[in-house]
Amino acid sequence: MIVKIVTLFLIGMGVLAMFGRLRFPGAARLTRRRCSACGAPRAGRGPCPCGKG
Repeated sequence: MIVKIVTLFLIGMGVLAMFGRLRFPGAARLTRRRCSACGAPRAGRGPCPCGKG
């Protein structure tokens, strides 16, 4: 019984690891939305809080 539970848990962790490696369609667009000066993610159209970008 305990072996079955542990096996199912490990299989579940393996499936989650595979999904974690997937690249989602919007991921590239999110990485481009960063400040060129400090590298912080930019939200919205206003200037970066660092004041340089």
